[in-house]
Amino acid sequence: RRREAAAEEEEVDETPQEKKLRLAKLYLEELRQHGESRPLLAPWRREGATLRCSRVWGRGRGSPAHILLPLQVQPPDPASIRVLRGHQLPVTCLVISPDDRFIFSASKDGSVIKCKWEVESGKKLCVVPGGKKGTEERHLGHASHVLCMAISSDGKYLATGDSNKLIMIWDAATCKRLHIFTGHRDAVSGLSFRKGTHELYSASHDRCVKVWNVAENAYVETLFGHQDVITGLDSLSRECCVTSGGRDGTVRLWKIPEESQLVFYGHQGSIDCIQLINEEHMVSGADDGSVALWGLTKKKPLALARQAHGMQEAQGLQQPYWISAVAALRNSDLLATGSHSTSVKLWKCSEGFRKLEPLWDIPLVGFVNSLKFSAAGDFLVAGLGQEHRLGRWWRVKEAKNSICIIPLRRGGATAPGPKAPDSS
Repeated sequence: RRREAAAEEEEVDETPQEKKLRLAKLYLEELRQHGESRPLLAPWRREGATLRCSRVWGRGRGSPAHILLPLQVQPPDPASIRVLRGHQLPVTCLVISPDDRFIFSASKDGSVIKCKWEVESGKKLCVVPGGKKGTEERHLGHASHVLCMAISSDGKYLATGDSNKLIMIWDAATCKRLHIFTGHRDAVSGLSFRKGTHELYSASHDRCVKVWNVAENAYVETLFGHQDVITGLDSLSRECCVTSGGRDGTVRLWKIPEESQLVFYGHQGSIDCIQLINEEHMVSGADDGSVALWGLTKKKPLALARQAHGMQEAQGLQQPYWISAVAALRNSDLLATGSHSTSVKLWKCSEGFRKLEPLWDIPLVGFVNSLKFSAAGDFLVAGLGQEHRLGRWWRVKEAKNSICIIPLRRGGATAPGPKAPDSS
């Protein structure tokens, strides 16, 4: 009874719809545990199931419980990693076009290489140069560090945010700047388009989240709640978004129509990055070296890997490597995390999202400031720099400011990964 009471205390207030969904999932899980007349097949083993599942999932309204795609990934071959060079200063953010054909990246040098690192050839197809501070109207690009970017799910619009409080909207196909949104009072640190729409969410060091309608070049509303700078933001199909709150130690789920928020606690340091895995789970990373796996109905992490990238010696003290980037292959059990520990790590969410299991290390030198999986899950892209995207505390001199494309090989049984230094 004590355990049940404790579990009930951890439950966050639910809407009737969310409660029905949770109870339905529990019922299905009980059926599986008690055995069924025939085993369930993985979605891709049912003919045509993958496409249908993704369409149902994309609606995000009244859809059935998410369908998890368990993946078997072989160790990536370091020799197969392709490196794209072009930015003069550290790469801070990147996105992949919905069709997986192009990579858009940005950096501290103010230039935006957009629409068009071509994935297949590695060619640089479009460069938008930046200018000096105060010359935004005379230059097409940014005049300060670009910290974040997002692309709409139809591939039409690209949004970029900089340290000078500006959000720029671009035509992704032509590299033409369409509009500039102003309104934030500090650096714009996170951007995300709501899936299937042209609704844009932005987060800033001014501690607030803003909602925009890009198609109509319109501001919608502002949401307040964080007590420190917001460092990251993500969203999917539902009319909500999640944010990482830096040193206020919280992750927040913002329910836009209700103008309400749910607050999650678990990390001990500054929470610097966050991404949704599906409509019910998310992953975050902090400068205390921990990676947290969350369920959106629990106030505390479902799983927490401490010292996920190991320890470093800094000024005579042993400190964990900061987690500077996280990525999730949507609706699967595969995650990636980055630091400046000379490797990107792949993880598996096991035991019903209650355990983080380390899989493979991919050698990469420098600060991993951004990570993104391709939509098909056949490659991972990392944005590297000599410095952290949000500051200049120290430099990794041997690092190259670059973009790395890491092919992911499917199939075959995965061997046990290295044991996490400290996971719970």
